[in-house]
Amino acid sequence: MDVFDKCDMSKSPLGKYALQGEGYYLFPKLEGQLSNRMIFQGKERLVWSLNNYLGLGNHPEVRKVDAEAAKEWGLAYPMGARMMSGHTTMHENLEKQLAQFVNREAAYLLNYGYQGMVSIINTMVDRKDVIVYDSEAHACIIDGMRLHFGKRFVYPHNNMPNLERELTRATRIVEKTGGGILVITEGVYGMTGGLGKLDEIVALKKKFNFRLFIDDAHGFGTMGPTGAGTDEHFGVQDEVDLYFGTFAKSMAGIGGFIASNKNVIKYLQYNMRSQIYAKSLPMPMVIGALKRLELLREEPEHREKLWTIVHALQGGLKEKGFNIGEGGSPVTPVILHGSVGESTQIAYDLRENYNIFCSIVVYPVIPKGVILLRLIPTAVHTIEDVEYTVNAFAEVKEKLTNKEYSDEIKKRLIE
Repeated sequence: MDVFDKCDMSKSPLGKYALQGEGYYLFPKLEGQLSNRMIFQGKERLVWSLNNYLGLGNHPEVRKVDAEAAKEWGLAYPMGARMMSGHTTMHENLEKQLAQFVNREAAYLLNYGYQGMVSIINTMVDRKDVIVYDSEAHACIIDGMRLHFGKRFVYPHNNMPNLERELTRATRIVEKTGGGILVITEGVYGMTGGLGKLDEIVALKKKFNFRLFIDDAHGFGTMGPTGAGTDEHFGVQDEVDLYFGTFAKSMAGIGGFIASNKNVIKYLQYNMRSQIYAKSLPMPMVIGALKRLELLREEPEHREKLWTIVHALQGGLKEKGFNIGEGGSPVTPVILHGSVGESTQIAYDLRENYNIFCSIVVYPVIPKGVILLRLIPTAVHTIEDVEYTVNAFAEVKEKLTNKEYSDEIKKRLIE
């Protein structure tokens, strides 16, 4: 068999839908300025699919700083990796401010969140160590663990008795190998919006010896009294040993960071392959991130507006009888039941008849028979947007209950 044969077959779980769905359901093009309303297929839609939580993506001060930095520095400077020729005072300044904001001794910049997470895991553990992780861990965590030569154990999502059992297994192993245990969880689970049980995980440190690593991509900037993250929300910053945040969500940019004590960060600086062998984060992105962090820190009204919209949206959906999962974060899943075919009909109806664009998730990402409409509220949405969306969803739910979408599928098959 030729290694290219699999490309012709296109048998991946999502690839099989490429012919029918590409350009509309898969790889859709949202055009225009980042906002609550954008253009899709030539028409303006109310958009609930952008991780632009604080509305900084099109903030005038952010746009101004981005433009000025690009004009002054270009996208090439600094050239080379940080260790060789790509190190600057600006990079150090951003790291210092990030560490202070999340209440850690030190931080280190990452070119990309996904790439950074993979490399951090690869760097922090060796064959003597054991990883214990949540079953709903993000793909970047899974890919990082694939590089791990030692044992790894998974526990069902947020199931603390199972986590305790896996820690017991891991402890027996490291007692023989002389290694350590790394527990990996997320602060906010980006698909369901639920929170990792950081307080309960931390409590297990009294019984077991492990280090806790959290991926807080969706929590950084949104969670906690100051927006410093989900560990701040739970009041356990001192017990979270490795804190990972990304600029791709609340900061509306590119890159990320890892924060911990000084010794750990210094170790990562000299051993993390994805940063040692990759070009440094370009200066405009560093300067832009400094401005975004300043707004996040000094203008809490953006976060307050976000949560006003979150409470209105989630409260309105609950009043209409919708299942929106565990809650606790801005991510708002609307859980329905139906076939993959019905899900495409719902997406089409929302986009074409209600002018609402949101992400729709079906099998194999989630179990068969479940349809998840994922809404991402932001600080640039309005209460009017919320009211319109809640009412539209109520109508869609009624149509689904009355089998109107399945009837439409049958009708098209007959035709």
